[in-house]
Amino acid sequence: METLEHQLVLFLQDLFQWMGWGGVILIMALESANIPIPSEVTMPLAGWMLVQARGGTLLQAALEGGFYGGLGCTLGSLLSYGLGYYGGRPFLFRYGRYLLISPRDLKAADQWFARWGLWATFLSRLLPIVRTFISFPSGVTRIPFFPFLSLSFIGSFIWCAGLAVGGYLFGQHWEELRRIMRPFDIPIALALLSGFAYYLYRHIRHAREGYEAFLPSMGEADPPEKSS
Repeated sequence: METLEHQLVLFLQDLFQWMGWGGVILIMALESANIPIPSEVTMPLAGWMLVQARGGTLLQAALEGGFYGGLGCTLGSLLSYGLGYYGGRPFLFRYGRYLLISPRDLKAADQWFARWGLWATFLSRLLPIVRTFISFPSGVTRIPFFPFLSLSFIGSFIWCAGLAVGGYLFGQHWEELRRIMRPFDIPIALALLSGFAYYLYRHIRHAREGYEAFLPSMGEADPPEKSS
């Protein structure tokens, strides 16, 4: 993973030298469109290269990093939300059974997002890994668009500003910030894997219970009449 991130850093350095903040918008848009590019690399590097190394101030790192990073995140989130809204729901209704997703699951997701979806949209923007993928299920469950858009930008602004400020403060040693944050990826990944494992277990259990309930009904069926 660290080797891949090193290659990513080399790419981002060339991109930022060529495009400046436009490169930040592009990469953060991809990150929020379900492409797992770690913002914990992108934004600290931007805080150092595009602000501190150019003689900018800490306030500039916060405002410019938050704005341009948040703008990129919001654009990527719009794409992911649109895919979920217009394509994801019909796809899941038609092919969800192959992914162990039933109409009952979609109904439960609708109810959960109706209650917590806007909070989930905001809080997920402050978490590694989760922030990359939250927009698609938000679109599938069709939470209100403009609140989604606003909270996505606000949460992304806070996240990106904080990382850019960290990169500014660490300066040319900005990669230390990623080293400090990397261990936090592990419990989040484990929590997601645990949730997925429980989801599989619940579906397999329900399928087994349905099959076992079906067996007695087969035994209770009237035997065929003997021919005289």
